[in-house]
Order: sequence, then C-alpha cells, then structure tokens
Amino acid sequence: MKRAHLLHNPGAGEKDFSKNELMELIGKAGFECTYSSVKKENWDKFEDETDFLVIAGGDGTVRRTAKALLKRKVLDKQFPLALLPHGTANNVAGTLNISGTVHDIIPTWHKSILKKFDVGKIGGLPDNMFFLEAFGFGIFPKLMKVMNKMQDDVKESREDKIKMARAVLYDVVLSYRSRACKIVADGVDHTGKYVMVEIMNTRSIGPNLELSPASDPGDGEFEIILIPENHQKKFEEYLLNLINGKEDNYSFTTLKAKKIQVLWEGKDLHADDETIKIDKPVEVNIEVRPGLLEFLVTNPES
Repeated sequence: MKRAHLLHNPGAGEKDFSKNELMELIGKAGFECTYSSVKKENWDKFEDETDFLVIAGGDGTVRRTAKALLKRKVLDKQFPLALLPHGTANNVAGTLNISGTVHDIIPTWHKSILKKFDVGKIGGLPDNMFFLEAFGFGIFPKLMKVMNKMQDDVKESREDKIKMARAVLYDVVLSYRSRACKIVADGVDHTGKYVMVEIMNTRSIGPNLELSPASDPGDGEFEIILIPENHQKKFEEYLLNLINGKEDNYSFTTLKAKKIQVLWEGKDLHADDETIKIDKPVEVNIEVRPGLLEFLVTNPES
C-alpha cells in the first residue's frame, strides 16, 4: 500500500475541503495517509517513508510546496506531487490536465504516470527566486496589486472571482502605458515597447487566461508571450470579448527559449502569484531548470 502525505490549505477555494473528508476518501481509495496543514509550523518535514505528496489547495499552495522541495539537498529524498486542485485559478492543474472532483481524481493515482515539470531560475534580483507558472512584467503584476487590495472584500464563488479579475485586468489595460523592454531570447534580440512580457511555463496565468495553449511544462524551454505597443487595442478587444463570452481569434506573439535576458523600464514584476518590488529597473536573467519536479498525472493509456 502506497503512503501519501496530505498537504492541506484549509483556506483555499470555497472551503468545502475538510481534513476529515479528504483523509477518509484517500484511505478508502487504498492509500495510507498522513496529514499536515500548510498553515501550521513544520508542515514541510516529510518522512522518507512517504511515497508521494498530495497538495489540496490552489496554485499558491503548489508554489509553496515546490519552494520547500527545491530547498532540499540533492541527496535528500524527492517526492512526486499529486494535485487536488481547489484554488481559484488552478493554472498548474489545468496545464497538467488534472480536473474533476476529488472522487474522480484520487483513484487515478493508482494508474498515474510521472510528468516532469521544469522550474524557472530567476537571476539578477536581490533574492534567489523561481517560478512554476510564469515570470513577467507589466499588466499582470499591476493586476495583482489591485486584486490584493480588494481581496478581503471578495466573497464570491470561484467563477465570480475569475470574472471580476478579468474585468479589473481590462481596466488596467485601458490605462496602462507601454514601456521599453530589452529582451534577448537564446541570443536573439527582440527589444521594443511592450504592454506585457510574460515568460511562461504553463498554458494559462492569472484569471485562467490561456495565453500559451501549446505550453508543455516539461519540454525544457519557455514560451515568451509579448503584447507590443501596437497590439494594446487588440488585447483590449480580446479581453472584452472574453468577459462577454464571445470568441476572439487574437493570437499572441510567442517566442520559445531556454535562456532569456530582460531589462524592463518599469517596476511592475511578478513570479507566479507573488509581486516583486524593485527600486529601479534591473536586468533579469531567466534560465530553465529541466524536470526539477514531478507530478502524478493520468496515464493516457489507462
């Protein structure tokens, strides 16, 4: 019998994931299971007898767990990750095609395969940083700042929160001024004026905006999504159509690279769901670290 360790964020999503319910379901599916709340101290002290970790939470909890695993020493045991997505956006789970209820997902762990997941190393900033979903400049970190101020007032459902975030993003784009950005992707210069630059590892970011539907987080390279100054109006129309449920064939300017140097004129930066404050523009170096994490995903042949 495989042994799982449940990492639970009791505050994620709409809060209908209780510790007892999850432990019972995992046990009934034939797994031994121990438990930690990520809100408590020493939640990241994993026993070597554990076969895999189960993350019950959203993208923020996935990032927090990844951060703990990436700090482990090379000779320490590494643990595969299973997801029970229960955040607002769940962009990592969506990229890995993990969806459904906990009743649907848990039994698949018996027949799952391991999917390698790359990590982005960020150099040039005061702290050593990384990203799983995306690292970027411009409108998305601006959106995060606005949403963080509103967060305490938001009591709506997951769907309502996503709709609201898209509406706020639309307002941000309307007033955002493009900025000069030096971009060198695998030695090729793409410098210009942009509203947004996103270096992506997942298909979607933020409020489920699928900016890079072809992204494979285990292919050893990133997609760079660009919205140049002359596409700002097109992006506004794309967001408005998205909010109103209309189809839009706007295609994003996309590059692929393993090593990227970026110097953004502004001060709006983010790594995944964390905003980064800098006092002055700095050159940032991004490098892919292939396959540092592994996730349990559904075996397509099962």
